[in-house]
Amino acid sequence: MSVTKYFIKDVSRRLEIDELLQNDLKRAGYSHVELTKSPVGTRVVIYASKPGMVIGRRGQSIKDLTKLLETKFGIENPQLSVAAIEVPEQDPKVVASQVAQALQRGVHFRRAAYWAIQRVMESQALGVEIVIRGKLTTERARYEKFRAGYLPRVGDPVLKTVKVAVADVQLKQGLFGINVRILPPTADFLDKPTMKTVVASATQLSQSPAQSPTVVVADTAPPPLEVEAKKEEEPVGSTAQA
Repeated sequence: MSVTKYFIKDVSRRLEIDELLQNDLKRAGYSHVELTKSPVGTRVVIYASKPGMVIGRRGQSIKDLTKLLETKFGIENPQLSVAAIEVPEQDPKVVASQVAQALQRGVHFRRAAYWAIQRVMESQALGVEIVIRGKLTTERARYEKFRAGYLPRVGDPVLKTVKVAVADVQLKQGLFGINVRILPPTADFLDKPTMKTVVASATQLSQSPAQSPTVVVADTAPPPLEVEAKKEEEPVGSTAQA
């Protein structure tokens, strides 16, 4: 087998394993899987928001997954382990799966999207966008976008920092698609807005108003929403009145 065919076969097998786990572990909040080859065997790490559901009662579920990976995909001596996601609300796959499950339970798509956006923004994410496509209100398919916070659209930051995930769900109306894009709080980009705050000591504050105290200016980087709000609240011509 040539090198090209070997890598193509390896990548396709990884995608098949990821798709299988995504279908079987929807309720467990499945995120992704990592496969690492070692001299002893193959180490498989499954990342999920609810590790207990992946393991199962007395480890029965993870034993069944081990047998399935060994027989169906030909993985030699698979060693499965489960890792919990630190912040599930900032994982787009988990959010898309939660929205899909809400639609299956009969929740209105707008309510499900706003509920997901609220949870993502409460987890200190910088921005989120959810796009739901399908026969939302009529027999003709369309889509609706729900956004919050700051989310770059083009450029290098999109490729490096924005997390993207896609999920689909079959309903009575037809097939619905859910696209989720999240900008985590650890993202760093050039046009990130900053705000200057004034920090003064107690001695400087006790001085008379006539004396102008020396202040120390520190740069902080609050969320972009606060910067935009302060710019809008500033009245026009305030500098001229001063």
